[in-house]
Amino acid sequence: MKDTFDEKSDRQRWMSTLARAAEGRVSALLDAAMPRPGFTWLRAPEIGSTMVRGRAGGTGAPFNLGEMTVTRCALTLENGAVGHAYVQGRRKADATAAALVDALMQGPEAAQIRAAVLDPLIAEHAAKTKTRAAKAAATKVEFFTMARGED
Repeated sequence: MKDTFDEKSDRQRWMSTLARAAEGRVSALLDAAMPRPGFTWLRAPEIGSTMVRGRAGGTGAPFNLGEMTVTRCALTLENGAVGHAYVQGRRKADATAAALVDALMQGPEAAQIRAAVLDPLIAEHAAKTKTRAAKAAATKVEFFTMARGED
């Protein structure tokens, strides 16, 4: 039994990173890193919708916010590794690239793929988050209370 609780596994982290990537970015990084390996489809890219759920205040009871379009696929590499992908929107090429990265991360190419694809995506997401936080901080209003001399 583990002494600590790891909220997310490594695979959950890289799948989250791939799902958040900008359109065409995973394909560009993967193609720059290596030639695409041969694969067979387990499930060709399909476009559908999924229910998005939310929580009031982040901790309240869940509620159905609405539906969003997703593209999913699954493939197997010639070495037997299986890759899955779900990406937001109608992006079959992005889902294919994400599934290839998922499968490659389970084999001997993992270190190369992490350095060439995942690390740049993580850095880009961190920069985007930092920029968004800076914009939000610029609109922050500081309130203060002035003492009224009646006390």
